[in-house]
Amino acid sequence: MSASAIVPAAAASSVVKGSARSIVRVTPPDIARRHLAKCDGIQVDAVKVIRREPFEYGFEAPCHLLIMSERAERHDGETLIEGLPISTLREFSHKLSFVPAGHRFFGWQKPRVLARVTYFYIDPRGPGVDHGLNFAETEFKPRLFFFDQDLWETARKLKAQGEKSDPDHRQYTEVLGIQLMHELLRLNNGVVTTPECLRGGLAEWQKKRVAQYIEQHLSETVALAVLAELAKLSQFHFVRAFKQSFGLPPHQYLSSRRMEKAMSLLENPSTPVIQIALDVGFRDVNAFSTRFRKHTGFSPTIYRRSL
Repeated sequence: MSASAIVPAAAASSVVKGSARSIVRVTPPDIARRHLAKCDGIQVDAVKVIRREPFEYGFEAPCHLLIMSERAERHDGETLIEGLPISTLREFSHKLSFVPAGHRFFGWQKPRVLARVTYFYIDPRGPGVDHGLNFAETEFKPRLFFFDQDLWETARKLKAQGEKSDPDHRQYTEVLGIQLMHELLRLNNGVVTTPECLRGGLAEWQKKRVAQYIEQHLSETVALAVLAELAKLSQFHFVRAFKQSFGLPPHQYLSSRRMEKAMSLLENPSTPVIQIALDVGFRDVNAFSTRFRKHTGFSPTIYRRSL
């Protein structure tokens, strides 16, 4: 894994060798922050949208694109992968998409939440490709908004290694890259894995009730017992079902929503940082700054200046 970088979307193309078309283009470019890391044959591009306003994205390149949508909800929008019908799906958190090399990928949306998505650019003839797989010769089919447990877990681990950029783990990262290619080949052959417990997630009414309560109480202490009661479940079953539905345990989801609200509040330069900390449930501005830096890579003050 080579050295990684955190850059605004406007500067992302300068980090990647080749033309700007070699990564997903985001318009307006300053609506997102990107963390780029590179290993043999695969480049990891972790993107966080930082403002709730309409934006577009597009891609077409001689490399494959795997999309891991960790958090994605929109009021309106369309997504197109060449070879598939246009999708207007509004909630596609915890979904995967695959764009074969040379296929066009385009979309636009009015976001309901600040999206988090990771793009994996896979060079079919890169130095890390196991030539025994015939990966470069395989004709891949496009896929939009699907879920495969094994592929998701491998992609998640590869993203985590990209964030660490630890040279001591280079061999492990290369193994993950090869495993990702194996998973894509398996998927292309029509074998999709889903966890048996996926059916144990929250019902739609439970998800909406819990999510709404969290949004309304971001500045307060949110007790697990209260959330479980809202869903009419025991705490044990609620935690498992919540993670199945939202992709995160309740406390991590709450922390993420607080940070995303803080990012939105920081757009107003007249609001003091200490007031924002209080609005998202922190009584100590230093604790808020530490958590915010861990979430975004920036202190609240530097993040506000970047806007």
